[in-house]
Amino acid sequence: MSTTHPADATPSTGLAARQAALVAALVAGAPVPAGFVADRVDAARTALLRKRAGEVARHWPLLAAGLGDAWWGTFRDWAAGRPTAGSLRDGWDLARELRDRAALPPLGAEELVVREAVHRYDGRQPPRHRRLPAFARTGGAVALQLAGRVRLLHPARR
Repeated sequence: MSTTHPADATPSTGLAARQAALVAALVAGAPVPAGFVADRVDAARTALLRKRAGEVARHWPLLAAGLGDAWWGTFRDWAAGRPTAGSLRDGWDLARELRDRAALPPLGAEELVVREAVHRYDGRQPPRHRRLPAFARTGGAVALQLAGRVRLLHPARR
C-alpha cells in the first residue's frame, strides 16, 4: 500500500496541473486558469484556431472553398470547445455535421462522398481504407469505389 505525503509532492506536479489547465483553456474551451490574463489566452486561442482551420483546409480544400468567406466563422464555431482529432478527422467531422444540418456546400459534398467511398470512418477510430467495393451518397453527390478507383457518378451542382 502506497501513501503520499504532501512533502513528497514535487513542484513539477503543480506545474503539470497548471500546464494541463492552460492547454485545456487554449484548445478545448475550458475556463482560463487563475493567474493568466484572459485577453492573452483568448488571443492565443484564436491564433491556434486559425492555424487549425488552415490545416483542415489543406486536407479538405473543396469544403473550405465551398464555404468561401464563411469558412473561418463556420470552422471557428464548430471547433471552439473541441480538442482536435487531427486535420483529416476534424474536416470529416465538420463535413458530416454540416451535412446533417443541410448546410454542406456542393463542393464539400463531393469531397465528403469521395472520402466515404474510399475510407471507413466511424467518428471515433482513425479512417481505414475500404477493401471491398463501396458506394456513397451525400448531398446530391454519388461516388463508387471499385478496385481502388473512385468515380464521381453524379457530381453535386456548383
